Amino acid sequence: MATRRSFLKSTSLLSAGLFIAPSEFKNETPLIGLQLYTVRDAMDKDPVSALAKVTQIGYTSVEGATYTGTEKFYGMSPSAFKKVLKQNGLVIPSSHYRLGEEKTNGEIVSGTLLHDWNKAVDDAAEVGIKYMVCAYLSEAERGDLDHYKYVADQLNIAGERCKKSGIQLCYHNHNFEFEKQGDTYPYDILMATDKDLVKMEMDIYWIKKAGQDPIALFNKHPGRFPLWHVKDMDNTPARDFTEIGNGIIDFKEIFKYKNKAGMKYFFVEQDKCPGTPFDSITKSIKYIKKNLV
Repeated sequence: MATRRSFLKSTSLLSAGLFIAPSEFKNETPLIGLQLYTVRDAMDKDPVSALAKVTQIGYTSVEGATYTGTEKFYGMSPSAFKKVLKQNGLVIPSSHYRLGEEKTNGEIVSGTLLHDWNKAVDDAAEVGIKYMVCAYLSEAERGDLDHYKYVADQLNIAGERCKKSGIQLCYHNHNFEFEKQGDTYPYDILMATDKDLVKMEMDIYWIKKAGQDPIALFNKHPGRFPLWHVKDMDNTPARDFTEIGNGIIDFKEIFKYKNKAGMKYFFVEQDKCPGTPFDSITKSIKYIKKNLV
């Protein structure tokens, strides 16, 4: 997670497949997308060319991974970014943001839930984003259960602001939320937020890494998980990231519960790839097309 943490600090997981709600398309017509964190180096170097390559591989939607800290989308204004997406036939239903409690070089970080959130929401609405996701809590933003209660309060407040613009706030888990404090998981406190203002983006890899059962969580909190990160786990002692279908997570079984979960969009993300990220996302999309959509 060190690489992801440093990236999130400087800018604000393989990610993406997307199911459009039945009200929008008949028979739940699937789109397949990508969490742009997977191709972060290419996006940092030349986002226009990177997005074109993503489209060529077959992806039709993306989840953003940068805005926080620059208050731009990969260096572009909302209108410019929206134009580039449209030129490539891409939609962006979701994007990641930071809490903003942690400072960078002693300075507050704008475009976060705690700082300049109004602008972040307005910019997201202009691009067409439907879900704004609190992506990660740094070690400095975790703390004891009382501090998690503070975080939960801030999620409710940010979610209320999102609601005014027709956007849903979500929280994206890792595995640290399942490090029990006394008899309580921090995740349980985050789940105690207002279920209408704050929903969850379940990262299935990290749920499994934490020794939890995603299906049990779907049954316990039905309808609370509109977004999923579909990320596979390799069959090694390290249980590291791997391409979808190349690991030990039974996505076919988990997908049987998508309606129970309330899943609307799923995103494949691969934090680390053995070769080029574009090779990995090509392998993953082939499995997804054949087995999951």
